[in-house]
Amino acid sequence: MYNVKIVETKHEYDDAFAIRKKVFVEEQGVPLHLECDAEDATATHFIMYNHDEPVGAARLRSIDNTTAKIERVCILQSQRGKKLGALIMNEMEKHAISINKKTLKLHAQSYAIPFYEKLGYTVTSPEFMDAGIPHRAMEKLI
Repeated sequence: MYNVKIVETKHEYDDAFAIRKKVFVEEQGVPLHLECDAEDATATHFIMYNHDEPVGAARLRSIDNTTAKIERVCILQSQRGKKLGALIMNEMEKHAISINKKTLKLHAQSYAIPFYEKLGYTVTSPEFMDAGIPHRAMEKLI
């Protein structure tokens, strides 16, 4: 059974970073110093477990009183194709609503734009490079 929760313990925090490192650093070649940044200290982190096994992670940062930014959304390669990305996105959206956010923003890797569009996000920028990977800004009113 898959479960998404806000990170509350050091163990959960370590699990979230292990998933991020596996996906972004090892799989996609993002340098560790770009993957783990100063924003981690103030972001709300999310972890997804399949029973006790960590399988996905993400973070949400408050930009201003009404806007939050979704970042570092990742699912282990072995778990992709099971709609788990949508599950973690929906949980982050619920949390954003609970803290009175009206707009969610994100920078999507270009290949993932159709995934985010299915969740109601729209592209708001031309393509740009981030950590050597093509991205586009997207947002959604909630």
